[in-house]
Amino acid sequence: MTTMASPIPVSGNMENLIIFIDPERCMGCRSCELACAVEHSLSKSLYGAIFEKPLPRPRIRVVTVDNLLYVPMRCQHCKDAPCINVCPTKALQRTPEGYVVLSPEKCIGCIMCVLACPFGHPRYNPDTKTIIKCDFCVDRIREGRLPACVEACPTGALRFGRLEEFLEELSTMKARELVSGRPTAPGIVVVKPVSEVTPTPKPLDIKSKYSPVSWG
Repeated sequence: MTTMASPIPVSGNMENLIIFIDPERCMGCRSCELACAVEHSLSKSLYGAIFEKPLPRPRIRVVTVDNLLYVPMRCQHCKDAPCINVCPTKALQRTPEGYVVLSPEKCIGCIMCVLACPFGHPRYNPDTKTIIKCDFCVDRIREGRLPACVEACPTGALRFGRLEEFLEELSTMKARELVSGRPTAPGIVVVKPVSEVTPTPKPLDIKSKYSPVSWG
C-alpha cells in the first residue's frame, strides 16, 4: 500500500493536505520518531545525527494505549490553534500552506503553548531552552517529497494526501459496514477509529516491510 494518496506536484495546490493516522497498522517500531529526529538534525544523516550535541529530538511520539495499541501522536496544526493565540512573542506562526511552525529565535521557553495545546504536543527542550513541535516537514512538501515520518513508516500507519481522498475512503468503509450489518461509529478525520475486534497476530516479514524505508 502506498503511503501517499496521490502525487503532489511542487506547484500544485497544497491546501487540505493531511497526515492520516491508522493506529490499527502501527506496530510501535518508532521508525517515525527516528526519521523525524534525523530530519531535524544538522547533518540530515542517521550516522551524523547520533554524534551531534545536543542530540536531535523527534517531533512525533508513539504513545502506547492500554498496553495494546500504538498511536503516533503529532501536531494537528489546528485551524484555530491555541498555541498561536497564547504565544507572547509570536514565535508560532502559520505558513501559507496552513501549517503551524516555530521560529526558535523568537521562543523564550515560557511553555504557554505547552499548557494550551489540547493534544499535549509541544514539548520543552532543556538543551535549547525552547519548545519543539512538528512543522509538517513543510520544506520537504514544497519540494514534492513526503513528510519524514510518513516516508519511514513501514506499515502504512502514517499516510499523506488530500483530506477529500481520505474522507472518501472513510465514507466507503462506513458504507460497507452499513450493508454488512456491522455497527458503525462516528469517524474521525485525521485518526482512523480502531476496531474493537482484536485481529489475530500474523507472522510479520520485517525485512520486506522496511525495504522501501529511507531516512534520507
